[in-house]
Amino acid sequence: MDQLGAMKAFVRVVQTGSFSAAAREQNTTQATISKKVAALESLLGAKLLTRSSRELSMTEVGAVYYENCVAIIAELDEAQAQVRSQQASPKGILRVTAPVVFGCQFIAPILGDFLKSYPEIKVDLMLSDKHVDLVAEGVDVAIRAKQLEDSSLVARHLFDNPLVAVASPQYLNRFGEPKAPSELKSHNCIVYSMLKSVNIWHFEQTGGSVDDIAVPVSGNCRCDNGEAILQLALDGVGIAQLPTWMVDEHIEQGKLNRIMPNYLSHPLPFNAIYPQSRYVPLKVRCFIDYLKQRLAEDSSYR
Repeated sequence: MDQLGAMKAFVRVVQTGSFSAAAREQNTTQATISKKVAALESLLGAKLLTRSSRELSMTEVGAVYYENCVAIIAELDEAQAQVRSQQASPKGILRVTAPVVFGCQFIAPILGDFLKSYPEIKVDLMLSDKHVDLVAEGVDVAIRAKQLEDSSLVARHLFDNPLVAVASPQYLNRFGEPKAPSELKSHNCIVYSMLKSVNIWHFEQTGGSVDDIAVPVSGNCRCDNGEAILQLALDGVGIAQLPTWMVDEHIEQGKLNRIMPNYLSHPLPFNAIYPQSRYVPLKVRCFIDYLKQRLAEDSSYR
C-alpha cells in the first residue's frame, strides 16, 4: 500500500470532517478514501476513527497518530519546499487563519492579487476570533493580535496594532466624557472577551512619567468579536477600546468620538504565527512577505 498517501488521506479526513469532503478535495471517490484509511488501520492494527451516521471522531490512539502524521507530512513538505525555492514557484494548499474583522477588512481584499501572483497556491482562509491549535488543525499560518505564548511556534511581526478608546456622541451626551483612565470605572465599557486580561485596559500618558496605567473596567456586555463590539459602540451601548484601522472612518464621519486623547492605549503586536521547524515552506514565506509588503503600503496600519 501507499502508506504516505494513506496518511495524507487520513489527515485530510480529520481536517475536513468527512470522507466525502476529503474525496472531493483529492478528485477521487469516497470509497477510495475509505479504503486508504481502512488499509492504514489494518497496517497499524488499531482503529483510528469512529464513524456513525452523524459524526466522525478520532479514537484516542487515532488522535496521537494524527499529530504524528501532521508533523511527518509537514517535514516532507518543508524538504520539498527547500528544494523548490531554488528552482520553482511555491505551490500547494495554504491554510490561513485570522481574526474575522482583519480577515474581512484587509486579507480578503488583497487575496485575489496574491493568488494571481502565485497561481499554484490554493488558499484555505479560516476567519475566527477563537484560538486555533495550528498543529492539530493543520494550519500553516495564523494571524494573531497578541504576544507569542508558545515556544513551539515562530512569530513574524507584521505591524503594531494601535488602540483607541471611543464612544458614540449619544453615549457621551447621556453619561459625560471621561477625561482620564481612572474615570472609566464609572462608565459602561464593552470588553473583548478573547484577551487574557479581559477587564484591564492599559494606557500611558502622552509626555508623562508613568509608563503603564492599568485600569479595571466593567460593563453590561462583553463580546468575542471586534466587529460586534464596534457596532455596540456605534449604537451608544458604551465605551470600547478598538484598533484605529477599525474606527478611523467612523471618527471622521462623526459617528464615534475618540476620548482621552492625552492618553495612549498600549498597542497590540500583530504577528504571523507558524509552527517552528528547520525549513519554512516557500508558500508560507511568500504569503507572509506579501502581507508585510501590502501592510507597509497601507497607511491605516502604520
